[in-house]
Amino acid sequence: MKTKYILAIDQGTTGSRAIVFGPDGEIVSSHYQEFKQYFPQPGWVEHDAEEIWNSCVNCIQQSLRKVRLSSKEIFAIGITNQRETTVLWDKKTSQPVAHAIVWQCRRTAKMCQEKFLKSKAHLFRKKTGLVLDAYFSGTKIKWLLDQVKGLRVRARRGEICFGTIDSWLIWKLTGGGTHATDFTNASRTLIFNIRTLQWDEELLKILDIPKQILPNPQMSGSIFGVTKDGAAGLPSGIPIAAVMGDQQAALYGQGCYSPGTIKNTYGTGGFLVLNTGKQLLYSKDGLLSTIACDEAGKPVYALEGSIFITGAVIQWIRDQLKIIKSSADSEKMIQGLKDTSGVYFVPALTGLGAPYWKGDARGIICGLTRGVNQRHIIRAALESIAYQTKDVFDVMQKNLGKPIKILKVDGGACRNNFLMQFQADMLNCQILRFRQTESTAQGAAHLAGVTTGLWDKKDLERFRQKDCIFRPAMSEEKRKVLYEGWQKAVSRAML
Repeated sequence: MKTKYILAIDQGTTGSRAIVFGPDGEIVSSHYQEFKQYFPQPGWVEHDAEEIWNSCVNCIQQSLRKVRLSSKEIFAIGITNQRETTVLWDKKTSQPVAHAIVWQCRRTAKMCQEKFLKSKAHLFRKKTGLVLDAYFSGTKIKWLLDQVKGLRVRARRGEICFGTIDSWLIWKLTGGGTHATDFTNASRTLIFNIRTLQWDEELLKILDIPKQILPNPQMSGSIFGVTKDGAAGLPSGIPIAAVMGDQQAALYGQGCYSPGTIKNTYGTGGFLVLNTGKQLLYSKDGLLSTIACDEAGKPVYALEGSIFITGAVIQWIRDQLKIIKSSADSEKMIQGLKDTSGVYFVPALTGLGAPYWKGDARGIICGLTRGVNQRHIIRAALESIAYQTKDVFDVMQKNLGKPIKILKVDGGACRNNFLMQFQADMLNCQILRFRQTESTAQGAAHLAGVTTGLWDKKDLERFRQKDCIFRPAMSEEKRKVLYEGWQKAVSRAML
């Protein structure tokens, strides 16, 4: 009998990864590739969608080549992706009309503060579960239609396609045969009604976005199309059987299918997501209401706290300050260091997300004295990830109405044992890390396997194996003092 493999494409903010999963749920092979980040103006962040596609193609080919696996042995494909990042492309040529505007980009922050749009904030909140912020796709689409000459006219004629990165990859994999997205990605656009699960005509009119450009939304666990011969070196007919935004995929990969289960992903940003099941909850404290999915890939509701910069602060130290050669060096550099010597690092490099939602906040390092060195700054950067998580965790716990005893974690930074222990100390909560920390790709692969009948829920439970549990060991008094110092530093970043 032919062995069946699942290919997961995990397209992130700073790089792409292809992971091949075997029928036993184990990773057979993977390949990762970073791509260029464009910063044309302060606060602006862009990607080249073609570079993203090419990076995915290379990752797919390299992951197969590493284990001499034939592309014909791929049974199904699952896609998970950076959300909100906005691509517009020509329907006929499949060429992007401009650089993709990344979710981190703040160019539409002033647009969101304009009197007319601001007066509609409550409407966006009610229908989409989101706050009116530059973070989301809607104002990015409007900006491109406003700024690229003749683009809105072409869009109305049906010549232009919009998509978040999942739609772009589906389009490319199917040779332009399918223009689709899933409910989880659609729910992050600011123009999708999470009550009706449809594009919202009223919101489209407010932002002057032609409906013709929008992809077809469908449930995460369904067939989105099949590969066209030659796309990414894959044969025709492989089903794209799962699509989820990265955070919803991580939630699924962590086995958080039922109401009350919660995870945190430490990636470029930080994302706490709480499954609320069929109950749509609205937070008054800066959390977002969004769409996730149950074990079968059907839509359910969730609360989410989005932190703009977590792992990216370590990349910034690596690439801009150049005081470490790799992100993994951050833990080694601070070994034996008892504290930060009073230093706090607020990494508001693209503003502050939940629960503050201050797009004009800027990063600061404060508490510097002559005794401070590079190691203190690195430790302060790592601690900032835990503090920002506490900002959101405390609000989420308040909204849930009961203590959260276990937080499941994934993402690259969760491999840092110092950070995980400090996180447990700051939250006064157990941190559960699974052996497989690539939960986003795992979630996409798992759902693709479920959709195609390769696996069931019992299989997925067997695939998840615990690696470590970090338990709080800090006194309440010390926790309080440290966190008060953080809150003072945040207040300075928002001046």
